[in-house]
Amino acid sequence: MQINIFGASGSGSTTLGKALGKALGYPAFDGDEYFWIPSETPFTIKRKPEERNAMLNQDTAPHKNWILSGSVVGWNNNWDFDLSVFLYIPNALRMDRLKKREFERYGDKIYTNPERAALYHKFLDWANGYDDNTTDGRTLQVHQNWIKNLKKPVLIIEGDTTVNERVGAVLRKLEAMKN
Repeated sequence: MQINIFGASGSGSTTLGKALGKALGYPAFDGDEYFWIPSETPFTIKRKPEERNAMLNQDTAPHKNWILSGSVVGWNNNWDFDLSVFLYIPNALRMDRLKKREFERYGDKIYTNPERAALYHKFLDWANGYDDNTTDGRTLQVHQNWIKNLKKPVLIIEGDTTVNERVGAVLRKLEAMKN
């Protein structure tokens, strides 16, 4: 069983991937770990597409069952997920989560360090454009179009639900797929 969990930045795909992996005993992989090269200033240096895909394919190859969290819409890796899970939460709530997450990661540097502050505001502007499709790359419309083209089951989880509620929804969907 190969599962992809995706949504806007701050929708909880990484958190759900880890929790679901624990519940199912599946390894959980996070797309950000492949998309970004670790650096002193995190999330600023993109990995080459062929390199990230090769790394991810190598890491998932030994496993029959695995979970990949993150939006991999444009990765052109020919995945055929058994289940795709789309998370959608209201923009205002998601933006609040992102602001809190950024503060937890970087502290008051997002306000006091000019470079970090610029990156923080650039990131928030990008993330805020998801719903109205004004951002570059990952948008609601891109995800909706991708969902339309998936040939295997998709579970859409909308609203401010807890991680446990989300895990339960996925487990129920997996059970229904068996029947």
